[in-house]
Amino acid sequence: MASIEFQQVTQAFDKNVIIKDLNLTIEDGKFTVLVGPSGCGKTTLLRMIAGLDPQTAGSVLINGKDVTRIAPGQRGVAMVFQNYAIYPTMSVRENIEFGLKNNKVPKEERTRLVESISETVGLRPYLDRKPSTLSGGQRQRVALARAMVKKPSVFLMDEPLSNLDAKLRVQMRIELIEMHKKLGTTFVYVTHDQVEAMSMADTIVLMNQGKIQQEAAPETIYHHPSNLFAAQFIGVPPMNIGELGIDGVKFGFRPEGAILSKEQGEAHYSVQGVIATREMLGSETIYQVKSGDHSFMIKCTEDRFSVDDIVFLDIGAEKLFFFGEDEQVINRDDRRFADYLNVLRGQRHG
Repeated sequence: MASIEFQQVTQAFDKNVIIKDLNLTIEDGKFTVLVGPSGCGKTTLLRMIAGLDPQTAGSVLINGKDVTRIAPGQRGVAMVFQNYAIYPTMSVRENIEFGLKNNKVPKEERTRLVESISETVGLRPYLDRKPSTLSGGQRQRVALARAMVKKPSVFLMDEPLSNLDAKLRVQMRIELIEMHKKLGTTFVYVTHDQVEAMSMADTIVLMNQGKIQQEAAPETIYHHPSNLFAAQFIGVPPMNIGELGIDGVKFGFRPEGAILSKEQGEAHYSVQGVIATREMLGSETIYQVKSGDHSFMIKCTEDRFSVDDIVFLDIGAEKLFFFGEDEQVINRDDRRFADYLNVLRGQRHG
């Protein structure tokens, strides 16, 4: 197991600065997910840990040791890519033991390791088969087993599930969570899929344009986003945002934070709107409600309304967020919060 530390790290390709003066500590033994839109710098961070693209400035430490001048193969890390990178002409067994052979591990020890790890990832019956006869999920397990057999102190995973279909992705997420529990190793996982991040991570590092927007447990980012970007990136559908019309401030609430009804309630913020779209998803229904210049997505556990119904949307004060002109969240203990609540209350209409 190992902790990872970035100290004042900058990464630039030619004159294009991807990451500048970044500081980050990834805790030992945790499942840390780096998430953000394409091009935000998350894969760049992963490749710096692996030593594939050394940083332009600053230091990367693994277990307190500066690894800047240590070759990728000597860092005690193993990387799993989205395209599996397994050898098509070799059997599953040969793929898994390839690195062990290169490191001159004796045959008996190789056999023991391959069989024990293939048991862990459910590949034991497939050891003598070629990758072409396996499903996408089984191939991904081969890539995982090949990484595990090295007994690394850090697992690095770059969108490893993105080539799988939706059902298999859910299954593999569960398997990876269980594998992490079993191994107790540091996992650093890159994805642009915030559902994947929310379901798997001990800690989410949310990035945008080479900067860390928020670093916290999934539930903290969801319930206490630090800025507008975090509020809208995490959550499906994303947080509803509207213009308060004063000081450049925006207000927001989660789709499940509103109550829909045919009658106006006593909630702090209440507006009338028309249901524009309805998505029935089984255990919940998502409505798009248009009200004046605003369009809100509302998540309900009951399927009670139809398109073109006139409804009231009620949101309690405890469900509301405010974001300043700088897009940072305004905390509830900030005196401005109460002022903006009053402004919003004045905008109730039926």
